[in-house]
Amino acid sequence: MTKHLKFLERCIEISSAAREHGNTPFGALLVDENNNIILEQENIEITQSICTGHAETTLVQRASQQYDKSFLANCTLYTTAEPCAMCTGAIYWSSVSTIVYAMTEKRLLELTGDAEQNPTFDLPCREVLARGQKDIVVLGPFTEIENEVAAVHQGYWD
Repeated sequence: MTKHLKFLERCIEISSAAREHGNTPFGALLVDENNNIILEQENIEITQSICTGHAETTLVQRASQQYDKSFLANCTLYTTAEPCAMCTGAIYWSSVSTIVYAMTEKRLLELTGDAEQNPTFDLPCREVLARGQKDIVVLGPFTEIENEVAAVHQGYWD
């Protein structure tokens, strides 16, 4: 298993915990340049009543309080689903240099449908980042584990 798959598998575990804790099933983690997990974050939107409480946004907010931008510029953010426009913007401003995701936003939209809790954008993070001035590497989707990510969402959006 590649290092990317190992970290994405951990994100799936975090997303499952988010669901168990009463939140939408999303999880993210941050890895430093030595491949150490330095932060993990599940979605907290529902239980903490934070409309921006997506896993990625909360993760980079915490990271920016603990690390300076030069450190974060050498970090990689892993996430179960392609970051939405809001999360992509937060990652951009944090200076994290690499995003790795398992499932596309388009596939997520197929799972969530018109669920009021998650009115999913059909706006790939690469398109958002293309409008910025920073070179952020995006790796994904990892289709070999996309079904594992989708399984955590099974029955949630009904």
